[in-house]
Formats: sequence, structure tokens, C-alpha cells
Amino acid sequence: MNTPFDEKPRRPGLFASLRASFLTGLIVIAPVGLTIWLIWSVIGWIDGVVLPLVPYDFQPEKYIGINLRGIGVIIFLLFTIVVGWLAKGLLGRSLIRIAENMVQNVPVVRSIYSGVKQIAETVFAQSERSFEKACLFEYPRKGIWAIGFISTTAKGEVAQRATTSGDLISVFVPTTPNPTSGFLLFFPREDIIELDMSVEDAAKLVISAGLVYPNEKDPSQPKS
Repeated sequence: MNTPFDEKPRRPGLFASLRASFLTGLIVIAPVGLTIWLIWSVIGWIDGVVLPLVPYDFQPEKYIGINLRGIGVIIFLLFTIVVGWLAKGLLGRSLIRIAENMVQNVPVVRSIYSGVKQIAETVFAQSERSFEKACLFEYPRKGIWAIGFISTTAKGEVAQRATTSGDLISVFVPTTPNPTSGFLLFFPREDIIELDMSVEDAAKLVISAGLVYPNEKDPSQPKS
């Protein structure tokens, strides 16, 4: 039974409602706006680098009178495709080999070129190798759990010298919030727990510092 002294729940005021609506709208708009701004900025940066290298007679601005954003990106893509097509041919491979031999004779340039080439091949080269699954294991001590990505089964000297009775699994342990850096660890297969979540979902979990969890699977559906 209510008494006159019972306090009635207060409705949020106009300012509180406007503030909540503003924050909700900001959460919706911010990711979209930042994505558009980032893409727009990258396109503008590429245009600023590429267009000055193109003769004015070949630029669309001369004919339509408008500096269209993205023309530099199109030129860059076409140029890259042509270079890649030529590099796959016999003549292109020969020219690349000659140019690399010349670069190897220059001390400072040789180090820079080798490092940039290795990074480019690692990032852009097409490869079928990728992480197999996400896994859970105790690290850096018992009772503390970490997420990692299973690379492959250890082979060669690592597998031979490790004192384990079963298979040794190589696991990449990413860091938060930058999962491209981390540690390479080797675990006995019985010490790791394979997760049902995909590698992409596990990466999101790592990048978000545990704030973004993958949606739970429907238990009525069979496991894939």
C-alpha cells in the first residue's frame, strides 16, 4: 500500500532525454562518419601524390574544368595492374632482376629496399597460409587464460628437441589493441582448447580489449 511519503519515480527531464538521444546518435554516426572521412582523406592523399606526376594534357581537369576526386586512385590502380602484368612476364622478371642487382650494390639503399620488399611481400603477397583456428590456453601462468591463433604443427628441430610426448602446436599470441604484434609460443596439443568462434571474431575480441564478444551460436543448429 502506497503512502503519501512514498517517492514516485521521476521521469527524466527534457535535458536528460536530449542528452541520451544525442549520445545514441553519436554512437551511430561516429563510425560511419569516421569511415567516410578516412576513405575521403586517403583518396585525396593518393590524388595529391599521383596527379602531379601525370602530364596536364592527360588530366580530366583540362577537358571538363573540374578536379574530380578519385582520378588519381584510378590512374594508380591501372598503373599498378599494368606493372604487375609486365612483372609476371619473362621480360619484366629480367628487368626486375637487373634492377635488384643494381640496388644490392648500394649499401644504404640496399638495406632500405630489402626491408620494404620483405614487408610488402608479407602484407600483399597472395598466400593460402593463414591461421587455422582460435584457441584458449593458460598463459603466462596457470589460472590466467589467453586467446591465441593456431598456426600449424611444429616441425623440424623445434619439434624434435621439445620434450613433449605428443604434437607441438605453434600458437601466435596477439597483443591488444594491435594484433599484428605478439608472441610465437609452442604448446603441447593437450594444453590448448580450440574455440568455436572464427579467427575474425577472436581478432575483434582482442582488438576491442574484451569489449566486443561474438554472438553466441544457436545451440539448436549443428556445429560446423
